[in-house]
Amino acid sequence: MRANEISAVRNLGILAHVDAGKTTVTERILFATGATHKRGEVHDGTTITDFDEQERARGITIFAAAVSCAWGEHRLTLIDTPGHVDFADEVARSLRVLDGAVAVFDAVAGVEPQSESVWRQADRHGVPRIAFVNKLDRVGADLDAAVESIRRRLHPVPLVVQVPIGREAEFTGVVDLLRMRSVLWHNDAITEGPVPHDMVDEANLRRKALEEAVAELHPQALDEFVAEGALSAQTFNVALRDLTHTGEGLVVLCGSAYRNRGIEPLLDAIAAYLPSPLDVPPVRGTYDGVEQQRPTDPAAPTTALVFKVVTTPTGRLTYLRVYAGTVRKGMEVRDVGARRNERVSRILRVQADQHTEVDSAVAGDIVAVVGPKAARVGATLCGPGDPVLLEPPVSADPVVSVAVEAARAGDNAKLTSALAHLADEDPSLVVRTDTETGQIVLSGLGELHLEVAVQKLRRTTGLVVSVGRPQVAYRETVVRGVQGLVYRHVKQDGGSGQFAHVVLDVAPLADGHFEFSSTVVGGRVPSEYVRAVAAGCRDALADGPLGGHPVTGLRVTLTDGSTHVKDSSEMAFRTAGRFGLREALRASVMQLLEPVVEVVVTVPDDAVGTVLADLAARRGRVTESMVRSSTAAVTAVLPLAELFGYANRLRGRTQGRGTFTTRPAGYAPAHRTQVAG
Repeated sequence: MRANEISAVRNLGILAHVDAGKTTVTERILFATGATHKRGEVHDGTTITDFDEQERARGITIFAAAVSCAWGEHRLTLIDTPGHVDFADEVARSLRVLDGAVAVFDAVAGVEPQSESVWRQADRHGVPRIAFVNKLDRVGADLDAAVESIRRRLHPVPLVVQVPIGREAEFTGVVDLLRMRSVLWHNDAITEGPVPHDMVDEANLRRKALEEAVAELHPQALDEFVAEGALSAQTFNVALRDLTHTGEGLVVLCGSAYRNRGIEPLLDAIAAYLPSPLDVPPVRGTYDGVEQQRPTDPAAPTTALVFKVVTTPTGRLTYLRVYAGTVRKGMEVRDVGARRNERVSRILRVQADQHTEVDSAVAGDIVAVVGPKAARVGATLCGPGDPVLLEPPVSADPVVSVAVEAARAGDNAKLTSALAHLADEDPSLVVRTDTETGQIVLSGLGELHLEVAVQKLRRTTGLVVSVGRPQVAYRETVVRGVQGLVYRHVKQDGGSGQFAHVVLDVAPLADGHFEFSSTVVGGRVPSEYVRAVAAGCRDALADGPLGGHPVTGLRVTLTDGSTHVKDSSEMAFRTAGRFGLREALRASVMQLLEPVVEVVVTVPDDAVGTVLADLAARRGRVTESMVRSSTAAVTAVLPLAELFGYANRLRGRTQGRGTFTTRPAGYAPAHRTQVAG
C-alpha cells in the first residue's frame, strides 16, 4: 500500500452512552456506503455489529465489533463500542488502536454519564473526535441545549457546522453552514438547495459566529478573517481538520440516524477531518530499556498490537492493529512480551462476524489473524529480528465477584478451562480460587458484566453452572500509620542462614496509590536490598489485616536497617519487607473501603419522591435533581453493593417507567474506622 492509499484510511470508533444510537449510526453508515443493502434495526435484532445472541436479546452492544466500508476514495474501519459502563474496558481496548472517533449524543438528554466516561477515555488516549447529535426527531430534541451540555460537561470548544431544518417530528434536513446550502432527506432521497428563506438570517448569524470561533483558535484562519472579514471554504476545511487533530475544537453535526438523516454529511466530515494513520505520531515502544519509534510505513519493521481475542467454534481469532511494516500469510512473528514465536496462518478482513481472507496487512490496517495460539490482549507482535514492546491497554480493577460452581463434580476441570478462555478474551475478568472455601471466584466490572460472562460460558460449553450472590470487591487503607516499626528476619536451620533488619514508617497517601521510598544513609542497606524490601512491601498489599482485602492508599518509608556479612540476601530482605509491612499494618488504624458509583435515575416527575426515599434507604447521597418537561433526572452517589437488584425494584416502584445508568465513582469508607490489631 502506497502512502496516498494509507492517507485514505480512517480507523475510527463510534462512542456514546447506552441508547444514544451508536449501533444505529453504524448501521446507517454501512447502508449509505453500500456495504449492506438493508438497514438493520436494534429493536429487531437485525444489526450487523450486534451479532451475538445476548446483544440481540438485550438490545445493547456488549462486544466491540469491527466493520469496513468505503466512502468515495476513503476506506473506513469502524469499531462499534459498548455504551454500558460494565463494558468500559472494551471501549478502552478499542480506543488504544483507533486514530479517531465519532461521539454520538442524544439530542434530548445531551451528555449522559457514560458519554462523559468514554470522552475521558478518549482524552487519555489522545483520540481526535467529531460529534454527532442524534435523535433530532424526538420530542424535546434541542441541538443548542445538547451542545451547551457538551461545552459545560466535556469542556471542548463546540464548532457547530449545521443547523436543523424543522423541529422534532418536523425535522427534515440541515443547513450546511460551511457551504451555506440546505440538505434535505425524504425517504431514501437526498436533495440540496439554497438556504430556506425563513432561515437565512439565522444561518448568516450562525455562520459568522462559527467563523469567529474558528479564527480565535486557528492562526491562519485568524489572519484571513482579519484581512477579508470572512473565511474561504479551503481555510475552513484546513482549520477544522487541524483543530480536530489537536483537540482544540470539536466539529458538531446533527441528524436522526433512525430516520436515515444526516449520515452522508457525517461521512464527509469523517473523511475530511479525522486523521489517517499517517497523521498520527509514530508508535513508540521500548526494548532492553531503549525507546524506539516505528513509522507508519509498510517497509518498516513489522509491529502490531493485539487488542482483542475471540474464541470461535472454528478457532481462535487474534485482532491486530498493524502500526508498522507488513504482516503476510505464513509469516513468523515474535510475541515480544512472552518471548515466543507464533505463525500467522491466515489474515482476515473483518465485517462483524463475517470475514474475508487476504494475503497481507500493512501499516494502518486493523485485521484478525488465525494462527497465534497464546498471544494475549496487549501483546506486541513483531518481526523476529526487530523486537519492540508497545504499551498495552490497561484493564480496570474488578469490583464485583461471584462464586461459580459446576453442578457435576466431574465438570470442574472443564469449568476451570472455560473460565480461563473467558479471562483470555476479556482481561477485565479475573478468575481465582478462594483459599478458605476452595470456591472458584469470577470477578468483573459489574453485575451485568458477570451475568453476560456466565451466560456465554453456559452457551458455549453446555455446562450446568450455579452462581452465588454478587459480592463487591472491598479495599483497605491506612487512616493513621506507625513510625519506626522494627522487623528482624532471622532464620538459621543449617547451612547458610537468612538475616534482614528493616525499620519502616507507614503513613496514609491521599491519592489511593502506593509509594515506597528509602531514607537510609551510609550504605546500611545496599540499594539491591532496598529494591527487595520494596518488592516485599508490594507482596504484603495483596491481603490486608481487616479482612484479607487488597491494601491501597499508603506510603512506606524504609528509614533504617542492617545486614549480616554472610546471611543477608535479596530474598531475606524481600521476606522482611513483606512481614514487616504486615506487622506495621496490624499496628495501624485501618479503614475498610467499598466501591461507590454515580447513578442517574430517570423517572416521571410524579415518582421523584419515591425514588429519593429509596435512594436514601440505600445509603445514597443525592448530588443533583433536574426536571425537564415531565421527566426528572436524579443523580446520586451510593455504594455499589446497594445496586444489586435495583433494576427490578425501580421498575416496580415506577410501573416500568424508570431507568437508570451508572458509572464508577471510586471507593469510599464502608463503615467506622477500625483498628487492625
